[in-house]
Amino acid sequence: MLTVDGLRKRYGQTEVVRGASFEVPAGQCFGLLGPNGAGKTTTLRCCLGLTVPDGGSIELAGLPVPAQARAARALVGVVPQFDNLDPDFTVAENLVVFGRYFGLSQREASARVERLLEFAGLSDKADAHIESLSGGMKRRLTLARAMINDPPILFLDEPTTGLDPQARHLVWDRLKMLLTEGRTIILTTHFMDEAQRLCDRVAIMDHGVIIAEDGPRRLIEREIEPTVIEVYGEGLEAWFAAHGRRLAERAELAGDTAFCYCHDPEPLMRSLEGDPELRALHRAANLEDVFLKLTGRDLRD
Repeated sequence: MLTVDGLRKRYGQTEVVRGASFEVPAGQCFGLLGPNGAGKTTTLRCCLGLTVPDGGSIELAGLPVPAQARAARALVGVVPQFDNLDPDFTVAENLVVFGRYFGLSQREASARVERLLEFAGLSDKADAHIESLSGGMKRRLTLARAMINDPPILFLDEPTTGLDPQARHLVWDRLKMLLTEGRTIILTTHFMDEAQRLCDRVAIMDHGVIIAEDGPRRLIEREIEPTVIEVYGEGLEAWFAAHGRRLAERAELAGDTAFCYCHDPEPLMRSLEGDPELRALHRAANLEDVFLKLTGRDLRD
């Protein structure tokens, strides 16, 4: 459904996308992950024909982009990072008007509203004005709006940013429903647990380059030790100097926490016995650990 080969884009002297290549098969969720400024948004804009690339090729829904971007976008639903619902219209009117942009008649668009509002859990909000909705309701309405043209492909740019846990889980449930229907999802997110739950495959991008790509579980198994012990509390630095790097296969001190990665956690856990000032969290490695290993812990603006 989406093929990107050797994509390049430059702004002035800075090449923000440097030879990115990936494929997204039909019916899968593909996650494009990376720190701020990694090139994710530019890549998505190029894929949608909103930004003209400087090199490489893109094929979306079997159509070349940007040459036939308009026809390709007619087959796509987009959930932007920030909600851009029209405050002058009711919930139902937002859906109908957006459907008209895709060439649907008033009758066709109106006929789809009830089903989409039920999908979004907003059946009782058809006549409500946008300013009366909570953040979670607005996000679900934006997702429903992206479905008005019944697209086989969805582009979701950080779809759950700013949502509380209940709203996030509801959006996840809806996205899983769309995948079971055979739709294809291209997702960007800063929530690694979201990518791990939803994505069949993820690509991690940094400085315009895709530095790793695979299924989430396979990336974890390939890139990082299986066990993580987070240690924090009084006396951490002294403990870390004496035991952290000696007992862990890889260890990092970040702020007030030591992250220790290992296959066998027992020696490290024993070193903590008898020290009531130190606390430890013993857990399995996850996609966030991989992300931080590959892109670093430094703050990106």
